[in-house]
Amino acid sequence: MASSPPRAVAVRAYGKINLDLRVLGPRPDGFHELRTVFQSISLHDTITCVTRPGPFAIECATAGVPLEQSNLIWRAGEALWRALRRPGPARDVVVRLEKRIPLQAGLGGGSADAAATLVGLARAWGVQLRPSQLTDVAATLGADVPFFLAGGTALGLGRGDEIYPLADLPRHWVVLLVPGFGVSTPEAYAWYDAERENARGPAVREPQFVPGPWPSRAAQMINDLEAPIALHHPEIDQMKAALRRVGAVAAAMSGSGSTVFGLFQKRSEALAAVDGLAASGWQVLLTESLGRGEHGHLSRPRLLARNPLSRLH
Repeated sequence: MASSPPRAVAVRAYGKINLDLRVLGPRPDGFHELRTVFQSISLHDTITCVTRPGPFAIECATAGVPLEQSNLIWRAGEALWRALRRPGPARDVVVRLEKRIPLQAGLGGGSADAAATLVGLARAWGVQLRPSQLTDVAATLGADVPFFLAGGTALGLGRGDEIYPLADLPRHWVVLLVPGFGVSTPEAYAWYDAERENARGPAVREPQFVPGPWPSRAAQMINDLEAPIALHHPEIDQMKAALRRVGAVAAAMSGSGSTVFGLFQKRSEALAAVDGLAASGWQVLLTESLGRGEHGHLSRPRLLARNPLSRLH
């Protein structure tokens, strides 16, 4: 590796929203049985894998991003290295992360980064892997990581790691409201479990059917984690109400929060909503849904003509 010319591979890591998330109960392995509908969005991070002699490293300019073993990027590198039966710890590559997906926001940024890292490293290390092999490695990193290898609209069962493609959601514009707080996944499920133990349970949310062609009746814009999180952070309900006021056809919290999203069928309506929410005090982001084919095309690894190592220091 040290004698080979450096190779730089860039991969876009696209985020997601959850069009539906039902918690069906605890599992014997300590996790929760889920039924969720994932939807890719165009908001993305960028992963650049650059080969060079030396230990594995992560570099990122965004505050709050860990640069060591707790980062899923690092775990992805180690997992792929082991899967390739290479000795010792992963090495001979630096992974640069350009972060645009907010942290602890329920948009799958860490999992998307891990999936993109697997794709980028396979290309950078010059190995040919079947999609099923990458999926097997991805499943060891986190329940939703396999989804980010395929994208589009998909049903997630089990812990969210059993992925079944659905007909793509017709293109919608998505307005994201990101508050000034994050919610970790363990925290979200602890609050959910506490509500169940108190025999109150999350408040029942009425289905919100999005007008127009719809990929599955399984997606009803209900998130079982929303109510217990809103008890701790009332802003969740305030953000949903704000999105409806500016014309969203449906609004819900994504994943374990803290982002709340609204769906719009026309770009002009979404742009008007962004303007209407500009003074809300929340971060407002405009993105759009991605179909499976579009996701596959846009997330293909790209071999860079110039070595970006000089930009890493």
